[in-house]
Amino acid sequence: MQKSDRNYQAYLAILREELVPAMGCTEPIAIAYAAARARDVLEAKPDRVEILVSRNIIKNVKSVVVPNTGDLKGIKASAAAGIVVGQADKVLEVISSVDDLGRKQIKEFLDTTDISISESENGLTFDLQVAVFAGESMASVQISHYHTNIVLIIKDGNTIYSNQDCDEITTTNLTDRTLLNVKNILDFAQTVEINEIEPLLQDQIDYNMAIAEEGLKNNWGANIGSVLIDSWGNDIKIRAKALAAAASDARMSGCNLPVMIVAGSGNQGITASVPVIEYAKELNSDKETLLRALVVSNLISIHQKTGIGRLSAYCGAVSAGCGAGAGIAWLHGGRFEEVAHTIVNALATVSGIICDGAKPSCAAKIAASVDAGILGFLMFEKGQQFYGGDGIVTKGVENTINNIGRLGRDGMRETDKEIIRIMLGD
Repeated sequence: MQKSDRNYQAYLAILREELVPAMGCTEPIAIAYAAARARDVLEAKPDRVEILVSRNIIKNVKSVVVPNTGDLKGIKASAAAGIVVGQADKVLEVISSVDDLGRKQIKEFLDTTDISISESENGLTFDLQVAVFAGESMASVQISHYHTNIVLIIKDGNTIYSNQDCDEITTTNLTDRTLLNVKNILDFAQTVEINEIEPLLQDQIDYNMAIAEEGLKNNWGANIGSVLIDSWGNDIKIRAKALAAAASDARMSGCNLPVMIVAGSGNQGITASVPVIEYAKELNSDKETLLRALVVSNLISIHQKTGIGRLSAYCGAVSAGCGAGAGIAWLHGGRFEEVAHTIVNALATVSGIICDGAKPSCAAKIAASVDAGILGFLMFEKGQQFYGGDGIVTKGVENTINNIGRLGRDGMRETDKEIIRIMLGD
């Protein structure tokens, strides 16, 4: 792919838009970010807070620990942390700098402030609004579609920022993800100038491996990584999924180490990167080969998520596990045929995993998804594959990816509603 090709520049832009640092599960952190921005606009300590959230946000915030809060969970804790100690200019690392005094102040704010939560009814899957009040003054910030997409800021009834066109919330500030396809992704990975991707991917390596090692070393969540290694040994196939699971366990349980997210999710960022990095170590791959393999895994993961959407009943770890399998295939010298078959084989195996919110069991789902990605590649190596007509598998990798998008976006819409009703006890 030539540097002058519009896809070259678009793929670079997509990587830069999607690979961003975040501390903690991204949905509660998005609430904290909106709350911190709203407090800054209000220019006063709020005495009342009103929060509107879509049901999918409720699903993903309900069971996860908000980092740097002293093991607090939930929407109110997320907003309180952003209001009391949040630094909005740090975006998804908004509550990365909190000391013991700050944690005490968060608890006091929760105990003394009226914070109400209501369900957003505008029909958006990803939507949240935090309104803060001090006497007669108020300010509100709305984020929609993805975690940093502020679409509306209001102060005292006056709109001071709007990213809306004819009352429709827009996302025109993102590069067109429909430009992605497997063939071009591999072409880009082969030809991209290393200096243009190395700083970003080095951060992904450093951040995500640090939390993986922390998760394996200490007691976090369900300790899925330790269970895998203690039960099945230290083989690379086990180690790759164990480290990814360990990173998720730490992250879901409030570890304050940041991760580089992919497609709006830290778990997806972990899943797409950690197994590839660990395989590169095992294979003694050089740095350039690893970086190009990470381009493959990240962009394949993003490509699959594009048709599904940011939040769905379809577990995003599946897309990232397939991406990891593609990256591992690349490390072994695989190109289009090998990568395409790896993706299809993996998707045929684990596309039934549901998303029922952020929590410790995400680590186990990550392990299963990475395992499917590895199996997908090993199947091809042994001359085995799933064929078009086998269930949702269709001839051609893009057609199968399109089927998965349709399944996650349309077919599982009612499943998503039922999952949320079950979680909320409706």
